[in-house]
Amino acid sequence: MKFKILVIAIFAGVSVFAQETEEKKVWTLEECVRYAEENNLTIQQVELDLENAKIDKSDAIGSFIPDLNASLRASGNSGLTIDPTTNNFTNTNIFTASGDVTSTLTLFDGLRNFHRLNRAKLNAIATQYQADDIRDDIRLAVANAYLQILSNRETLKVLKAQYRATQQDLDRTVELVDNGVLPKGDLLEIQATAANQEQQIVNAENNILISRISLAQLLQISDYENFDVVDEGYVIPDDAVLSVSSDEIFQKALTFRNDIKASNANVELAQKDLEIAKGARYPSLDAFINYNTRYSDQNRDPITGDLIGFKDQLWIYDGISYGAQISIPVLNGFNVKNNIKRNQINVERAKLQLKQDKLDLETDVNQAYVDVKGSFKSYEAAGKTVEARRLAYDYAKERYNVGLMNSFDFSQAQARLDDAEATLVRTKYDFIFRLKVLKFYYGIPLEEW
Repeated sequence: MKFKILVIAIFAGVSVFAQETEEKKVWTLEECVRYAEENNLTIQQVELDLENAKIDKSDAIGSFIPDLNASLRASGNSGLTIDPTTNNFTNTNIFTASGDVTSTLTLFDGLRNFHRLNRAKLNAIATQYQADDIRDDIRLAVANAYLQILSNRETLKVLKAQYRATQQDLDRTVELVDNGVLPKGDLLEIQATAANQEQQIVNAENNILISRISLAQLLQISDYENFDVVDEGYVIPDDAVLSVSSDEIFQKALTFRNDIKASNANVELAQKDLEIAKGARYPSLDAFINYNTRYSDQNRDPITGDLIGFKDQLWIYDGISYGAQISIPVLNGFNVKNNIKRNQINVERAKLQLKQDKLDLETDVNQAYVDVKGSFKSYEAAGKTVEARRLAYDYAKERYNVGLMNSFDFSQAQARLDDAEATLVRTKYDFIFRLKVLKFYYGIPLEEW
């Protein structure tokens, strides 16, 4: 399923270190999931994208507000130049200064400013859906790793119980050999079985350690020795979701799955981009107002001949200009036309992606549904096999104790029972996890798993 493909990429981003050096920290499934959600780097990156979306929205709102800009300029010239206060040529050293304040406002731009604002809002929603979809994948991945630890623990319990039974058989065989009832070769066979079970126990303990390390690595917890999980004692649930059809689950998943919501939002985003592109075909109308003033050290009073003061010149030579400007697109090298076509293609591409995402979801739901049914049948069959193997083992043990069965055949009966019990544990947790996946598609929260 898709979430299995995403697991490596998603958890490469989790990077907060937790160490419990004084005592072992025991985690529940809910704590593991919450920790991963809070510290996943991919989610943190998406949250930064959300901040960017807020900035984009602020930019879009700003397009409705008049801008205001000021400028100041001072310069010195020698030789022939124009005095800005008189617009006359002068051939001398001159110092001039000028300043202006300008405000412009877009009155109409083909409604592109409205479409940009709506697009910014949609983009924030789509980004939130993406973050939520990543959290969904995290929940599944953590649950799978968590259950693997519990499965390995239960396997170890089974192996230890089998080893205790073998030790009892070994003690009984020693007595039978000492009494001459059984040959010494039978004792060697039982001892070999016990040694093999000891090896299996060591392997099972290693598997528990490896699975604990795997979950800790998903959470980027470096103190493996002090990391452990609560043995919540999962049992086979009698769940109502098993009575729901796969089509019902799929139809419900369409209403809340974040990847479908994000795909829908991407279609709307593409449509907004198309509307923005179409807006470039229309004329744009802008209004402006400008205040300006200037100063020259050559500007003198015509009566007294005295230099007019800096402040006085700023008031004398100031002025205001205002007006409106319309820009009409006529020919622009087909840029507007081609940009519209590109965005039309993007809309169709987004719609096709939405259809594909729905098909993928339907496939995933059907696969999960079939997996649950199949894994439950495997679990039931494994249970029946264990019962049959245990009866066969008990019968073989009775025959072996009275010398009617050799040690090799008895060891084979023991091995078949061991395999059956290990298969029962594996199929149990396989069914539990696949059931959780189906609940996930049915919208049942983690807290109710």
